Amino acid sequence: MTVAPAEVFTENLTTHLDREKHFAGQHQLGGWLRLLLFAGGAAGAWWLFAEGHIAPGVALILGVWVLFAVLVRWHRGISYQREHHRLLARINQDELDRLAGKLTGFDPGLRYLDAQHPYAADLDVFGEHSLFQLLNRATTRLGHDWLANWLLHLAKPTEVRARQQATAELAPDVTWLQEWQARARHFPRQQADPREFSAWLARPDFFAGKPWLKPLLILLPLLVLGSLVAWLLDFGFYALVAVQLVIGLLNGRLATVRNEYAEQATAMRDALRATQAQLALFEQDTNRNWQAPRLQQLLTTLQAASHGAAATQRLGQLSSVAGLFRGREHPLGALLLNSLLLWDMHAVWQLERWKRGLGPELTTVLEVQAELEALVSLAGWQFANPGYVVPELSSELLEVTATALGHPLIFSTMRITNDFHTMGLAQTVVVTGSNMAGKSTFLRTLGLNMVLALAGSVVCARHFRLSPAQVFTAMRTQDNLAESTSSFYAELKRLRLLLDLSDNSELGIRNSELKASSKEVGRDNSEFRILNSELPDLPPPVFYLLDEILKGTNSLDRHRGARALLRQLHQRRAAGLVSTHDLELAALEEEWPGQVRNFSFNSTFSGGQIHFDYHLTPGPCRSFNASQLMQLMGIEMED
Repeated sequence: MTVAPAEVFTENLTTHLDREKHFAGQHQLGGWLRLLLFAGGAAGAWWLFAEGHIAPGVALILGVWVLFAVLVRWHRGISYQREHHRLLARINQDELDRLAGKLTGFDPGLRYLDAQHPYAADLDVFGEHSLFQLLNRATTRLGHDWLANWLLHLAKPTEVRARQQATAELAPDVTWLQEWQARARHFPRQQADPREFSAWLARPDFFAGKPWLKPLLILLPLLVLGSLVAWLLDFGFYALVAVQLVIGLLNGRLATVRNEYAEQATAMRDALRATQAQLALFEQDTNRNWQAPRLQQLLTTLQAASHGAAATQRLGQLSSVAGLFRGREHPLGALLLNSLLLWDMHAVWQLERWKRGLGPELTTVLEVQAELEALVSLAGWQFANPGYVVPELSSELLEVTATALGHPLIFSTMRITNDFHTMGLAQTVVVTGSNMAGKSTFLRTLGLNMVLALAGSVVCARHFRLSPAQVFTAMRTQDNLAESTSSFYAELKRLRLLLDLSDNSELGIRNSELKASSKEVGRDNSEFRILNSELPDLPPPVFYLLDEILKGTNSLDRHRGARALLRQLHQRRAAGLVSTHDLELAALEEEWPGQVRNFSFNSTFSGGQIHFDYHLTPGPCRSFNASQLMQLMGIEMED
């Protein structure tokens, strides 16, 4: 019997809150023990020294120091466990919030929105109450970017299948998925872009061409220590002053370099530690033998980039080197370290030594982590929605077949689902219906699930089959005062993008040739290429979703313009859906048989209320409700 995800998350939440409380108690106890040990050791040593027992006093101090160090180490482990269970509890609460549709607290990904993108703005891929908020379980900056890129760009069929296989292997183990997320959340300061850090590392070494500098970094601290000893023995004061002057001049001369390296390393330290913690789970989990080809490939890439060593070991070294600059957080300590030991320049030296090892491959390591972050997001989404289906990829041209298709951002238990099928070029489904009946929602439902499927995710349906296609939408066109653009002109510009995207004139082929050659496409052809040798390799066809087409003009021009647009699109590598209130467009089914089909959403009016069933029905709509809606709003309509 399968346990509902909500029950799993609720049980995990309770467990981790209890464990957090347990470790919080131990953490408090550890604090008191440290205080008592320090106070007792100090009092005991004072008494022994006061009584003249020097040797026992020194022994006591050393013993207390060892015990204190052990206690501090244990206390840090307890502190980590307390924080870890707090983070795991938060992750399970996040999952419950997603299931309930409470998305307000999640990253909306607004930085990825582009008004010129074929579909992102219209389908709520990003923004408040968006698909990105629902899917994203990544913690790192690059992981967010990777997932967003998958949602914004069509992947090849082989890549889609590889993601599906990897996600299917990861999804059942929710404990592993949540452990992956929690490890990175220990390090919250990850705003810096790791790609910029990798590019910075690729710059020439500062020490290159300065053979005199490294010997100075060794010699000058030794001279400082020697002159300090001499000064304590009542001679060598002027030598100490001279060495300090040389060190001061050298630090001043290299201040720009020191500041630059410190800034870069400090900004990236948390991101590097998060990467190390996550990749250790993927790379060193002895209980796992990854089966999915994509996961095996990522592991191989990680090992190759690390030259046979564990990537986490190399990243740990880099994190430690970056940590050398933490002395700057305490101005007095930084002054002493740099005045006595040239500390910052030693850190610069160690950083340049490290980058000669893994430096050139750091980008590769970070990209492996980012892809795993995206896969974990898809896997977490799949675990949370066991009723969703893994879509099939079709080798037919522009096939979309769905059974019980629903909108993933509608969280009501009364979510209405619909069946749908279309296949082939030069096919348009005209969807008519009354106001608020569900036309626009159905277009977004279809488009959003296509985006999910072509990103490698499960979809909100009982069965879903589609062929690779570039989704394009024109739904939320608005005026723009800054550009002096009316809403109608904005829609025309959007339709211009559609025509450009579907233009196959440069290919020198016609739809009739495409249709003929599409019969030769094998169903097992994973790369989806037209097999006719006379045709070039083709970009994916366009699947358009046009809502209330040309709504910004009068009915006559709207009808003429819509006919002209559809006629033009039917000469291109495109097909799709058009929603409209105009029944004139429904007449195209008879005028263009085999190319246009009518479907509708209908409503009924009874008892002073309008009732919707939100079911897609064959044929044009015959009942409209605008008059009833206006009457309900107090507008007196003439008979």
